[in-house]
Amino acid sequence: SSGINAEYGGEEVVLWMNTVGPYHNQQETYKYFSLPFCKGPKQGISHYHETLGENILGVELSFSGLDIQFKKNVASEVYCSQSLNKKDVKLLTYAIKNHYWYQMYLDDLPIWAIVGEQGNDKEFTVWTHRKIEIGYNGDRIVDVSVTTEKKTPITEGITLEMSYEVTWSESKVEFNKRYDKYLDASFFKHKIHWFSIFNSFMMVIFLVGLVAMILMRTLRKDYQRYSKDDDLDDIERDLGDEYGWKQIHGDVFRPGSHSLFFSTLVGTGCQLSFAALIIILLAVGEKLWTERGSILSTAIFVYAATSPVNGYMGGALYSQLGGRRWIRQSLVGASFFPGIVCSTSFFINFIAISYHSAKAIPFTSMIAIASICLFIILPLTMVGAVFGRNVSGTPKPPCRINPVPRQIPEKKWFMEPSFIGFAGGVLPFGSVFIEMYFIFTSFWAYKIYYVYGFMLLVYLILLTVTICITIVCIYFLLNSEDYRWQWTSFLSAASTGFYIYLYAIYYFIFKTKMYGLFQTVFYFSNMFVFSLGFGIMCGTVGYLACRVFIYKIYATVKID
Repeated sequence: SSGINAEYGGEEVVLWMNTVGPYHNQQETYKYFSLPFCKGPKQGISHYHETLGENILGVELSFSGLDIQFKKNVASEVYCSQSLNKKDVKLLTYAIKNHYWYQMYLDDLPIWAIVGEQGNDKEFTVWTHRKIEIGYNGDRIVDVSVTTEKKTPITEGITLEMSYEVTWSESKVEFNKRYDKYLDASFFKHKIHWFSIFNSFMMVIFLVGLVAMILMRTLRKDYQRYSKDDDLDDIERDLGDEYGWKQIHGDVFRPGSHSLFFSTLVGTGCQLSFAALIIILLAVGEKLWTERGSILSTAIFVYAATSPVNGYMGGALYSQLGGRRWIRQSLVGASFFPGIVCSTSFFINFIAISYHSAKAIPFTSMIAIASICLFIILPLTMVGAVFGRNVSGTPKPPCRINPVPRQIPEKKWFMEPSFIGFAGGVLPFGSVFIEMYFIFTSFWAYKIYYVYGFMLLVYLILLTVTICITIVCIYFLLNSEDYRWQWTSFLSAASTGFYIYLYAIYYFIFKTKMYGLFQTVFYFSNMFVFSLGFGIMCGTVGYLACRVFIYKIYATVKID
């Protein structure tokens, strides 16, 4: 059996060696046998071929060469010996100084062990004996742990005798609960986590109430004022003190600038929002965290499958804004976010190759990703764009657009689009930043994130807060007789991504012990892509909410 969630009947159990690397730099990993360790005598199993997600994550499974049979104990025995030369001693010394540890897999269950330790007398020692304890329930492996023993000092010319022993014991752990011991419930279900969710939920109730109150009271007054204005004759209306959002009805539906780029961002944001929701729901239902690389593989597949959403929304909006080059728009829309992700990955990959790291993405995986972009994402986006243009591509504003743009009056600095765009993301960020701590800790440290129910709740809270805040900001902008709402609504919500990147910088400095060029570049590049995607997603939600709101309020006002 290859040892992947298998039922055993007395046959071989495979111990895979994965990667080795510094404890504080989780992403800086190298092939296990890049250190001077020897293999066991057993032959016959070649390198285990990973899925696309595993390849991208840098999983490098190599057969340990150890002979392990199901339910057969193995007494302590030497399986290989390795003589150390000067280069080997230097490699091991560096590894021990930097707290290198390695990961193994047995029947898909991960186990970790440390390479060696440094004594008080500056002596470096390597652990040469592995005691592997395996628990079974019926014909299934449900538990595995390893203890390292026998310190051997490393000096030039010494021979390391690597030994192992295996003990089997019956366990009452059920097979479907064997992963529970890796899940840190005390960390993820801490009172602070519950409190933060409750806090965010109360913020939502407050904001929804605030928005409802502002809109119901002020809009009702506005409508009363405007309907009273309709009863006045022309001279009285000209002399009257007119102000507010109704005055810009001839300009509020004027298409914004850079329509191709704007429609690309909105299309991408719709796709990211939809894909994120599907991935979270799949993770809740399917327990994706129990299989290596499955969340990443699922994310790639779901993103590709939701490409028609990008094409439809981007194509429809571009057509409504008066755009004519729809093929160019769909090409840009299909390649915009994948292009950023791929170029960032290529940059990280360049550094990973120079470090000979296992994180270097294989050429075959690059070809696979390029093929997904060319043969799945691009055609599906094009199909969506054709539908979008034909079904929803005709603009239907409730008011006529004036031929000459109205002059925007001067207003206070906090009503300027630049300030609204910068400040709009503070509250949406406030509703998610505690959850960001848990997500960052599981990705950049050694926790397995499994509370996707929490994530779903926080995601819905984030969308609600973003919608409420953006509508309030744009209502005040329109009341100051400024009709530049499209980009302002997008940027005010998208600034959430900027605050998340600031939080990522804080997290790196104060919450991690990462060091070195490779890990630093890996961290900040990945956080840039994450924050950008997050910002585009929030910006799109904010823009679409404001669009519905504006169409609604202008459709119900009587305009000559």
